[in-house]
Amino acid sequence: MKETEKLPVVAVVGPTASGKSRMAVELAHRLDGEIISADSMQIYRGMTIGTAKPTEEEMGGIPHYLIDFLDLGETFSVADFVEKADQHIREIIGRGKLPIVVGGTGLYIRSLLHHTKFADNSGSGRNEELRKELLRRAEEEGIDSLMEELREIDPEAAEKIHPHNVVRVVRAIEIYRLTGKTMTEQNALSHQEPSPYSACVIGLNFEDREKLYERIERRVDQMIDDGLVQEAKEVLAKDPSKTAWQAIGYKELLPYFEGQESLEEAVGKIKQETRRYAKRQLTWFRRDPEVHWIYLDQVENFEEAIDHAEQLIRTELDA
Repeated sequence: MKETEKLPVVAVVGPTASGKSRMAVELAHRLDGEIISADSMQIYRGMTIGTAKPTEEEMGGIPHYLIDFLDLGETFSVADFVEKADQHIREIIGRGKLPIVVGGTGLYIRSLLHHTKFADNSGSGRNEELRKELLRRAEEEGIDSLMEELREIDPEAAEKIHPHNVVRVVRAIEIYRLTGKTMTEQNALSHQEPSPYSACVIGLNFEDREKLYERIERRVDQMIDDGLVQEAKEVLAKDPSKTAWQAIGYKELLPYFEGQESLEEAVGKIKQETRRYAKRQLTWFRRDPEVHWIYLDQVENFEEAIDHAEQLIRTELDA
């Protein structure tokens, strides 16, 4: 595929609370764009406040895709994201608009823009009954039982997957049981074709890390004011697969609900875990030499940051 035939895509990346959603909406207004979310937790219904889903007002009338469309417990893989995001990109371009991908889930964005192919993307290695059986085991015997099995069949995957990520632990065992290949082997079989996209990636960050942390703390305080405690109580009560355990802001409140900690202590843990998550996001995105970084504490105001991003996009994509 010739470069001139590639599909133009903008991606806005960076750590949580850096202003990605706001940047994407402003760019969509200026460049006649529509937005595709690349957030692995905003896809779930009911997890609104804790995942910082943009409100209708914050969306500014711009169409958003891949937000709030799955029930808790439903699986959604990286391969699923790549397939659905590609479909939306082509539809958006077909309407004469510019697709803008925004989010902090680095694996989603890298897999999409690098056009990663997955060995089980065709749907092989999936079985609802087996998945239910494994989830039931996790509920009755505890996740340690499944982790022990995974260590025996795929120690590399067991090392990488967090024990709280029940969905991924179950998926890794499911793949092996149904295909005879481990998740690690399946990932090694994935290959990359030339990307169909011409992408301009904008990264938001702060030269002074403390300024990002201050924004994170303010955001968590606002989430509490907006009703995160009640949302977390409802989500944890109706989440048999523990999907919410993968998202910061829910499991940290459990000790408070059980009377083991004060609300202040639980909120402090949410802030601490969010700061750690932001550091991991930055580590991930900094590995990509194609990201154009804009340091928000090095510009006069957010408007100047948008101007800079717009100029970069117009230059790279001739938008």
